[in-house]
Amino acid sequence: MRYHIWTIGCQMNAADSRRAADALEALGLARSATPEGADVLILNSCVVRQRAEDRVYGRLSSLKPLKARRPHLLIALMGCVVQEDVGPLRHRFPHVDLFFRPSQVEPLVEAVRRHLHHNPTPDQPGPHRLSPAPVSAYVPITHGCDNFCTYCIVPLRRGPQWSRRPDEILREVGKWVQRGAREVTLLGQNVDAYGKDLSEPIELADLIRSIHEVRGLQRLRFLTSHPRDMSQRLIDTVAELPKACEHIEVPVQSGDDVVLRRMGRGYDSAYYRDLIARMRDAIPGLGLATDVIVGFPGESDRQFMNTCQLLEDLRFDVVHIASYSPRPGTAAARLPDNVSTEEKRRRHQAVEALQTTVASEINACLRDHVLEILVESRQKGKWMGRTRSNKLVFFSHPDDLRGSLVRARITETGPWSMQGQLADKR
Repeated sequence: MRYHIWTIGCQMNAADSRRAADALEALGLARSATPEGADVLILNSCVVRQRAEDRVYGRLSSLKPLKARRPHLLIALMGCVVQEDVGPLRHRFPHVDLFFRPSQVEPLVEAVRRHLHHNPTPDQPGPHRLSPAPVSAYVPITHGCDNFCTYCIVPLRRGPQWSRRPDEILREVGKWVQRGAREVTLLGQNVDAYGKDLSEPIELADLIRSIHEVRGLQRLRFLTSHPRDMSQRLIDTVAELPKACEHIEVPVQSGDDVVLRRMGRGYDSAYYRDLIARMRDAIPGLGLATDVIVGFPGESDRQFMNTCQLLEDLRFDVVHIASYSPRPGTAAARLPDNVSTEEKRRRHQAVEALQTTVASEINACLRDHVLEILVESRQKGKWMGRTRSNKLVFFSHPDDLRGSLVRARITETGPWSMQGQLADKR
């Protein structure tokens, strides 16, 4: 018996899929590299952007012939595409057997267990050995979100924020490290708001200090941050703790104050610029990533240029760019989507070109530098790892270095990754 999981969307989805994979392997299923080789097929979906939603529906439609050929194939859909009323989805995709809301991993696995119990196969194995842990593991610490940014569907699909207890998180981190993970990334739709909803409130900075003490853990990250909730105490904690990486993702979404107000972001560009300055002042060598939406309803040419100016001034290492697409049920969906598709494409390409130049210049300064790399995997004959500031580095070496901390001299640079030569390992 084999399973296959197809995942699209955020790191939270990736974490949910990993949890599901581990649980299915504990039931005795082995991983299949393709849907065609699976007995249980899971699609973990996303609707944050129209393009992602379209890909999910296209994937679901493509599975209808496979189900017709193999009627005993169990197909499950989970994630943000699934709403409380699954009737429309059942009608549109009758070949899908099971539907689960975001992060409902335990009910999904229980349904698979019942299916296997009622549909046994002669060669059905016992518990399967878990596949190797990732070098860098995702650990969700909050679910849902209490912010209602006018463009965002996450609160409507994932619900209000709730935080996991610190002891539960610490146990999960410890289990990942015991299985071989060397780095963990704490996840939340608004990770900086962690703990405010607990009966005994705790700040993210305190949780990070506790996790920092886990033996065997070498690196610690967190994402995604909301500018309004990024406290100076959290910044100082990252600066102080050796395992906390110099890498923060803090979406700005727009560099124009009027657009920011229409987005419901709760800050202006001056606040954001000051926040970035404080982070860079406290954390030398900080790698910064941000998100930008172009073509938001009513965004004028001048307002778009304000975003470009902010990106040019602040010089991020990475900019994730999205063209606005209305999401049903959000406040922004009631606004006229009056920026044409062609203009959104032009603005997207303009930001992409600007960021390519900025990232190329930033990375070029690292040529001949020796950087610490955590080796994650082997890709196309080379080892791939990340610096503490989250830059991708590729290098060649005959030894098995997965999970190792190495030092590599940077020999070639580009906007999205770098090439290096091993200097030493430990």
